[in-house]
Amino acid sequence: MMRALVERHRGLLPVDAVEGVWRVIVSTFTYVQNNYCVHADDSGGDAQIRDSARFHFGFTVPYIAHHGADAVIDAVAKSKGDLGVLRATGATGDGAWWTRLIGENAPKIIARLPFVERPDHPAGLPVFILACAASEAASHDILLHAIQLSEWSHSIPAIISELEGEIVASAPHAKGLSLMVAAPGRIEAKRFAQAITKASVSSIGSHAQRYELSRARSGVFAPGR
Repeated sequence: MMRALVERHRGLLPVDAVEGVWRVIVSTFTYVQNNYCVHADDSGGDAQIRDSARFHFGFTVPYIAHHGADAVIDAVAKSKGDLGVLRATGATGDGAWWTRLIGENAPKIIARLPFVERPDHPAGLPVFILACAASEAASHDILLHAIQLSEWSHSIPAIISELEGEIVASAPHAKGLSLMVAAPGRIEAKRFAQAITKASVSSIGSHAQRYELSRARSGVFAPGR
């Protein structure tokens, strides 16, 4: 819906306003039908992640701050439909938090925001959205995998690159090193398991392919224009 919305947008009204209005409408009506909360990790600073949550979910949906990714994951796991917001820019003080998304009943990543990326986005902090949701309900453009390694090898980045994957984050874990890897939807977890010797590979979620909007189309204008 958001892709179609911004593709047909014309005029001086900034895309920020158009997208913001529609996101508030969708999030609020969803909340009215089935109350839910948004849990966010503020350990990296409260302002940016709060701005992201409010831009994408509005002010009606309750916002609950936690200090650390583990606390957010716990809250989502114990809820009946709540969402979690975690920074997508790497490891946190909780280390390889994504390993807690391994398992059939564990929360999973269902989105990566902002979806419509553009210059000077008012809530441009990259975040992952977590939920205990059916996997078929999420977009599978991009698959996310947790790769557990007993030891590092300099050949691993090349192997992942050959499979069109990207290392999103890495952190030590109890048995060595854990990587969070993003790859196109056609590259399933078993492909990485076959290519990387003695690696344990698990699916931890998926999200839609991000849509990039140019400065000219975003409604952002330089002063004096």
